[in-house]
Amino acid sequence: MGSTKINLTEEQFTEVTLSALKEHPEGITEYPILDFDDRALGLLSAGVAETLRYSEIKPRGGLAYRFLKRLFDIVGSALALIVLAIPMGIVALVIYLDDKGSPIFSQARLTKDGKVFYMHKFRSMCVDAEQKFAEVQKENETDGLAFKSENDPRITRIGHFIRRTSIDELPQLWDVFCGHMSIIGPRPPLPREVVLYTPHQMQRLQVKGGLSCICQVEGRSDMGFEKWVESDLEYIQTRSAGLDLKLVFKTIGVVIMKKGAR
Repeated sequence: MGSTKINLTEEQFTEVTLSALKEHPEGITEYPILDFDDRALGLLSAGVAETLRYSEIKPRGGLAYRFLKRLFDIVGSALALIVLAIPMGIVALVIYLDDKGSPIFSQARLTKDGKVFYMHKFRSMCVDAEQKFAEVQKENETDGLAFKSENDPRITRIGHFIRRTSIDELPQLWDVFCGHMSIIGPRPPLPREVVLYTPHQMQRLQVKGGLSCICQVEGRSDMGFEKWVESDLEYIQTRSAGLDLKLVFKTIGVVIMKKGAR
């Protein structure tokens, strides 16, 4: 499949989705760059929710677990934002002084049941990075829909550092506090990735997206897409308060060691 940039109408959305899944039932390594307007995002969200009605697996965790998880998300993210407020302010200033663009980058992502939200990061790329995606797509170093490249020319000077140290992810603490994300959960995917998910891969959207997950602590950028999906499904079926705490501490260790980040 080529790298043509298109704007999705309802008819185009249906055609692109169905033809892609038909031609590439096992997943693909290249995909069109889709400009999703609000209507297309709504269609994608509804399609995911409908697909998940027939999921093979069901998330583990009852009402008590979900209550404790949300409480931990609120308290943990609030404390982190307070403690890191000054360092985050300094990072934002450095990013702005580096190339005069906004230090915060927001991007549409999908979370539980296909719900769309805008995830925040410290901007690690040039201002027009999304427009230049077609130029670098061939540099993808993963074996599936997610895009990773160690030598991505769009990354700024400060961007390499904040990615390597995972500082770029810190604004997502606000997304956690607001309830769009959880501290632990599958990483929220992009619409252009989800539109080409198989029904099996789509099952990773049965729970709220997270700041960290199993793949973040076991392989991070070095983990292939299929193994990434399977690790998310493993988490969904085995999640517990104990596992979440274990992954939090492992994430801290991985960040300190700068293992696998790009």
